[in-house]
Amino acid sequence: MLTALGITLAFVAFEIIAGVYANSLALLTDAAHNVTDVVALALSWYALRVALRPANAGKTFGYHRVGIVVALVNALSLVLIALFVFYEAVQRFLHPLPVQDTILIFVSFLAFWVNAGTALLIVRGSETDLNQRSAFLHLAGDALATLGAFVAGIGIALTNWDWLDPLASVFIAALILWNVVGIVREALEILLEATPRDVDMNALVRAIENVRGVRGVHDLHVWSLAQNLRALSAHILTDDVSISQGAQIQREINTILHEQYGIAHATLQLECTGCEPDALYCEMEQGHARI
Repeated sequence: MLTALGITLAFVAFEIIAGVYANSLALLTDAAHNVTDVVALALSWYALRVALRPANAGKTFGYHRVGIVVALVNALSLVLIALFVFYEAVQRFLHPLPVQDTILIFVSFLAFWVNAGTALLIVRGSETDLNQRSAFLHLAGDALATLGAFVAGIGIALTNWDWLDPLASVFIAALILWNVVGIVREALEILLEATPRDVDMNALVRAIENVRGVRGVHDLHVWSLAQNLRALSAHILTDDVSISQGAQIQREINTILHEQYGIAHATLQLECTGCEPDALYCEMEQGHARI
């Protein structure tokens, strides 16, 4: 990620100079987007470092949510860039300026390979880490966007239609928004501690209730600390069994949760028949009366 950061930062300076000289909004737009890539990569690298810190008395869950916050910040920055690009493109449509197509073609072609190369540097782990995925989409989106600018440059060279340059910018902005929607939605769901979308709660409850010795499940919560780190807490209703039997029930439930639902951190509270699963509160007096 640091290598990708250094390459992107160097190319931003080159692309700004080329965009000003060529009078190309597409190149300047991509340069502005690359500036956000620099920030995104720096924040993502920092979040990955912070996430390695161990849990402590002040942060008992550790620092895993830092990556989610960074992913959300990166995504929102992309939204702002896209809105600015739309505005500038409208201005260029209303007041077109001549574009140096040769420079546009050369720089956008070079930019495509730079962005594609840096994206490949950080692709590993992006499927299971939302923070890395936000950084990867910054770079992969740039690669496709510069490909659009390259096509626009060829079109201008063949037709002298300078409006193809702002049209490419609109394409870039639309691509940015398309990529960012999923990240924003997933980041907000994690921060709001929503149930992971691929977890069928009804099926999960049935799987737990099929464990021998389990009579019911209630007070069930499933959430994500990060995209690849899930947690669960639940009250498990059992008969009045021994501690060793209860431990065996917990082991079987934990195995199911880990293998079928990817839940590695589960907090299970075993309860005997004194607390029925459909009761909001367990009356301690009733429990003592039945002992």
